[in-house]
Amino acid sequence: MTQPISSFPVPDLASLPEDIRARIAQVQEKSGFIPNVFLALAHRPDEFRAFFAMHDALMDKPGGLTKADREMIVVVTSAANQCQYCVIAHGAILRIRAKDPLIADQVAVNYHKADITARQRAMLDYAMKVCQRAQDISPADRAALEAQGCDAEDIWDIGAIAAFFGMSNRIANMASLRPNDEFYSLGRG
Repeated sequence: MTQPISSFPVPDLASLPEDIRARIAQVQEKSGFIPNVFLALAHRPDEFRAFFAMHDALMDKPGGLTKADREMIVVVTSAANQCQYCVIAHGAILRIRAKDPLIADQVAVNYHKADITARQRAMLDYAMKVCQRAQDISPADRAALEAQGCDAEDIWDIGAIAAFFGMSNRIANMASLRPNDEFYSLGRG
């Protein structure tokens, strides 16, 4: 029995604006399937565009954080927010980007016991504080990251990714967004 990918309407691809169809086709060509988040968000084209513009601005930029670091932040904060879709989908991307079949499971369950660097642990500590207690951020939190070689842009990126995916996690949970089956095996072999 096929489960619905969202509790909200999922539009037919042919009915979507050309720019959104092109974006979805590009993702499908690269990954071999259409991640359900693209289909679920496509029923609100303006929000789709805004969401993916912010996503791309945070996740696909050069800087002091690697693409694997960025995905690790998503997995850890998504686990804290109990977002099944984002833990599964971004866990797959993390495994691929880190070239490590174990890392996503480790950080999703307990990053304090994961095989990560001190810099990554400091990064995730900060991301979790943004995720759960942003009102308590202090200069000491920033100093801990600076001690690990992070600059102001890295610190902003860590916090912005955690904050953006807090919103993303809430949308995915609200919509009962179902992870694609393909995500479960990516990066494991």
